[in-house]
Amino acid sequence: MYFNGLITGIVAFLIIGGLHPVVIKTEYYIGKKAWPVFGVAGIGCIVASLFCKQNVVSTILAILGFSLLWSIQELFEQEERVKKGWFPKNPNKKQ
Repeated sequence: MYFNGLITGIVAFLIIGGLHPVVIKTEYYIGKKAWPVFGVAGIGCIVASLFCKQNVVSTILAILGFSLLWSIQELFEQEERVKKGWFPKNPNKKQ
């Protein structure tokens, strides 16, 4: 049996599910100005996936990288969700 697809699917599910609360907390405490961190980490993971010889690890790094890049858009959208009142606004965060 080959478990590469199963492992990749499970890890992709965990990465996407894990980044959702990270985006929410990042917007709550820091705001959208943290987007370069997601960008650098995403590009770093994608570049690392190009040099990784293990297929599963390379795939997981690429999924993580592109998910981090997608999180940039989600960070900006999260700010809009907060403005609409769908999520709580941090009263201590400087605007």
